[in-house]
Amino acid sequence: MNRRTVVVGTLVVAGAVLAGGAYLYNANQAEQAVAIANENAAVLIRPNSPIIGPEDARVTIVEFLDPACEACRAFYPVVKSILEESPEDVRLVVRYAPFHDGSEEAVGILEAARAQGLYVPVMEAIFAAQPQWAAHGSPNMDLAWSAAEEVGLDVERARIDMRSPAMVALLNQDLADIEQLQIGQTPTFFINGQPLTEYNFERLDEQVHEALGN
Repeated sequence: MNRRTVVVGTLVVAGAVLAGGAYLYNANQAEQAVAIANENAAVLIRPNSPIIGPEDARVTIVEFLDPACEACRAFYPVVKSILEESPEDVRLVVRYAPFHDGSEEAVGILEAARAQGLYVPVMEAIFAAQPQWAAHGSPNMDLAWSAAEEVGLDVERARIDMRSPAMVALLNQDLADIEQLQIGQTPTFFINGQPLTEYNFERLDEQVHEALGN
């Protein structure tokens, strides 16, 4: 399936998800978002942030995401398509913005999966099962754990690893950076340090390709 088909197809499937929360920055908001990003460029990426793709990629997408966020789930196929289309030139840096109930535990599952070399499979499983486990206000985290276990996660080990000082420090740092960057919703994207100010699939795809020069 080509890139444009993926983008349009995802738009059809997930349009209802985004309709209630989609936004378009006005000129002043866009200018402010760019200024904040430029002033805080050093905090967009941390040494311990999860990275999917090559370290020397020409284009870096930084995504502040919440595993329980419906819009993050909707955007994921587009991000995945971009990475697959340009595997040598684009990388994704994941930052966590756990705004929903259950999200911090879901982040712990993801980070435990990273320690086991299962980050992407578990992320995809968590997103796929999100409608079942992430009911807002009453998340069922057992279902999130079951989804992760089905793709190979050692749950017993993960429940220990997710409480490690390193994982706690990573989440605390992300929370501090969210405040400094004034991030108020998920997903929030930055492409080579510049914020995505039009909250839609096609603009994300276009801005990445503009950064690639094609």
